[in-house]
Amino acid sequence: MIGKLKGVIDEIGEDHVVLDVHGVGYVAFCSARTLSRLGSAGEAAVLFIETYVREDQFRLFGFLTALEREWFRLLQSVQGVGSKVALAVLSTLTPGELANAIALQDRTAVSRAPGVGPKVAVRIITELRNKAPAFAGEAAASIGLKQELGEGVASAPVADAVSALTNLGYSRDQAANAVAAALKNGGEGADSAKLIRLGLKELSR
Repeated sequence: MIGKLKGVIDEIGEDHVVLDVHGVGYVAFCSARTLSRLGSAGEAAVLFIETYVREDQFRLFGFLTALEREWFRLLQSVQGVGSKVALAVLSTLTPGELANAIALQDRTAVSRAPGVGPKVAVRIITELRNKAPAFAGEAAASIGLKQELGEGVASAPVADAVSALTNLGYSRDQAANAVAAALKNGGEGADSAKLIRLGLKELSR
């Protein structure tokens, strides 16, 4: 089982990279996001690897971070999601953005990925809702509040503040991040007006 490769980029294709490791070229299939951040031929690179062994194929999938690899595994635990769709999702959303979308039950964000229709998006959100917080990465600080918003159990001031900020044109994710920061500064007992004011201050930075 190959878990990690460190070598020199030999070539980058539309959906894969060939990584030269001591004279052996390993083909690793990657998300578009990973390929765009790898660098150019001749440069050094490190990939976290997921190895697939089937009767008729042996495939390597490469990721820049262990967290992205974990999401690749998680996504494929959902019915109807294979490696191709999982890579499409990770090409569209970062691990943090994906965790946020699942927490907020944002079907539109998840279904932006090619090959992910409304039904598959709902399954991803439903089946991974309880697992997402553990793999939120940079989104971990506000994931709890976003889950409360997604499940409709957030406090009235929080829900009202997020609603007000989204009505001003911010995305639900941006609004939730701003209100989460506002709660830290204004305290848990802050009313919606204070949360909106502090949230706007956060968004203007």
